[in-house]
Amino acid sequence: MKLLLLLLAGLLCLVPTFAEEELSDFDLDELVDDDFGESAEEMLRQLEQKNQKNDLERENELANKFAAEARDQQNNVLQPVVEIDPCEKMHCGAGRVCQLNDNEAKCVCIPECPEEPDARRHVCTNRNETWLSDCAVYQQRCLCDTNAPGCLKPENSHVHIDYYGPCHEKRECSEEDMKDFPRRMRDWLFNVMRDLAERDELTEHYMQMELEAETNMTRRWTNAAVWKWCDLDGDTDRSVSRHELFPIRAPLVSLEQCIAPFLESCDSNNDHRITLVEWGACLELDETDLNERCDDIHRNTPQLLG
Repeated sequence: MKLLLLLLAGLLCLVPTFAEEELSDFDLDELVDDDFGESAEEMLRQLEQKNQKNDLERENELANKFAAEARDQQNNVLQPVVEIDPCEKMHCGAGRVCQLNDNEAKCVCIPECPEEPDARRHVCTNRNETWLSDCAVYQQRCLCDTNAPGCLKPENSHVHIDYYGPCHEKRECSEEDMKDFPRRMRDWLFNVMRDLAERDELTEHYMQMELEAETNMTRRWTNAAVWKWCDLDGDTDRSVSRHELFPIRAPLVSLEQCIAPFLESCDSNNDHRITLVEWGACLELDETDLNERCDDIHRNTPQLLG
């Protein structure tokens, strides 16, 4: 019995880290009454388990503390400030560039255009004037539109490109040719529409219109005219600028001497924009039908092709 008590005293000396409440869990009287070998083994096992549990809890506590400190330190580190250029979201038209003024984005006329020594980069305007580049034309339009220094003449605010390359000698459009031009223009639009349909380059809605034009002669010219008009009217404001008519004018100007005067005549109020009503009148088409069909296209095909 004395030996057992001495053993217990020795074990208590070896485990000084235990708190008093942990040691109170053990009843020495009960240990004395138990079988000596079995009690000593069980006591050692329990002491070891409690010691491991305390060590684990302490390690977890320290780990959580260190992790929190690391997070706080990381949050306190100054993050690099990424400045967003206001000009990135600013869309400026042709001949204009975005410029910052007191951190405010503003579109201004392009200050300088690159030189274009290659004659193939020259352009011919609606006034049959050859300019060194399209950039030079757009820059001039901007300067005259804003009454800025560098504007050569006020009417240049509405100058636009007829085609690329130096100007050719202008051919006169006779009165007889001009009279027949709307019919030839309608035929040309339909042939282009048919060609794109055969190459499967039209949207589904346009394909349906082309099929209708093939089977219904009364819809042939109207559908073709509406197709190209709605294609050009990208902002759906029912008016097309002279510049927006470039895809029609450029491929025909060297072949059709009447295309330029025809498009000029379509702008009946001389506001430098051709409305849908003016377009239909020039092509001798029904105005009401044009409006209805264009509405239908804009509802069904938000992204136009052709």
